[in-house]
Formats: sequence, C-alpha cells, structure tokens
Amino acid sequence: MDIGKAFTYVFDDESWIKKILIGGIVSIIPIVNLIAVGYGLRVLKNVVQGQEKPLPEWDDWGGDFMKGLMVFFAGVIYALPAILLSGVGAIIAAVASDSYGNVSGVGGTCLFGVQCLSVVWSILMGLWMPGAMIGYATDGEFGAFFRFGEIWALISGNLGAYGMAILVTIIASIISGLGTILCIVGVIFTSFYGTLVSMHAYGQVATEANPPTTMDAFLSGQKDEPAL
Repeated sequence: MDIGKAFTYVFDDESWIKKILIGGIVSIIPIVNLIAVGYGLRVLKNVVQGQEKPLPEWDDWGGDFMKGLMVFFAGVIYALPAILLSGVGAIIAAVASDSYGNVSGVGGTCLFGVQCLSVVWSILMGLWMPGAMIGYATDGEFGAFFRFGEIWALISGNLGAYGMAILVTIIASIISGLGTILCIVGVIFTSFYGTLVSMHAYGQVATEANPPTTMDAFLSGQKDEPAL
C-alpha cells in the first residue's frame, strides 16, 4: 500500500481547493452531509478503476446523496445488536437499581456484562464496516453490505493492507480533529480531507485484493486508443 499517496493524491488535482471546500461545507450540514459520504465512495471506486486523478467533479449530488443514505441505513442495521443491548442495559438498570440509583450485586454484574458486549460489538463493527463499504462502492448494490463471505474474504485475505488502511483512517481522523483547533475554516478543510484520505486507502485495499488481469489492462488500453 502506498500510504503517502493516500495523503497526497488530493493535491494532484488542479481543482483540489474547490473540491475540498465544497465537500467540507457539505460535510458540516446535517443530512446534507450524506452527499459527502457518497462522493467519498466515488473516490474509492475511481481508485479501484485506476483513475490518475480520483477526485470526481461535484456533478452528481442526487446520486451521491443516495449512496450516502445507503451507507447510513447499512450502519443502522449493523448497529441494531448494540442498540438492543443498550435497551437491555437500561431495563436492568431500571429494575435492579436501589433508591439511590446504584446497581449492585447480580444486577450490576449483568449490566456490566451487557455494556461490555455492546462495546465489543461496536469495535468489531468499526473494523468490519470498511470492508462492507468497499464491497458496496465497487458493486453498487445495497446487498453488498451483507455479503458476509465476500467481505470476510476481502479482510482475511488482505489483513496487512486492510489493517494499514484502518491505521490510515485513524491518522486521518486525528488530522480532522486538528481542524477544531483552527476553528471553523480549519474544520471545513480537514474533516473532508480526512475522509478523502481514508477512501483512497480503502480503494488501494480493493485494488490489491482484486488486481486487474492482463486482459483487463489490454482492454483498458484499447479503449484509450483513438478510433481510426
């Protein structure tokens, strides 16, 4: 994986300032920020397709919104076990708490166990969701989020690259957080830039998992040749 490329490819685009500014503004608006998510998926797909400059134009707002909405719905479905566990924990707390609101004994043990399960599930989903998102970005079908065998094959067969992409995402999140220090203007740039970095890293994972065949490269070259 070319980690440096994930952080620098954005600046190869002559319109990178405009594209990041638009994405940054969109990202901080509730609901509308789903458009930025969809745009990021297009970046991922462009990396997989070997585009020299993966940043697309902001020319598919409706399509990007729908892609972002699908990511949101998939995230909610994956989060259902954690939500149910939180509900069980709330019931235990309500039933087993004393007059001071403290939960101890068997009730406290059960509550602690439920909370631990919820945290573990959330961590696992945080590690799993990028693989599901890669499948959706490259396939385009909502069902790709739940093709567990394909997602596991992608992750387990490319553990090094996948783990590195997760690490890049964490670093990108830290960079995004620096925008808070730089106030609003900084947030507009760094938050969306962090998303673009992550998407390029995940695109590289997909490319390494499914490298283009010789025939794919040949056909691609044929398409690029001008017609006689």
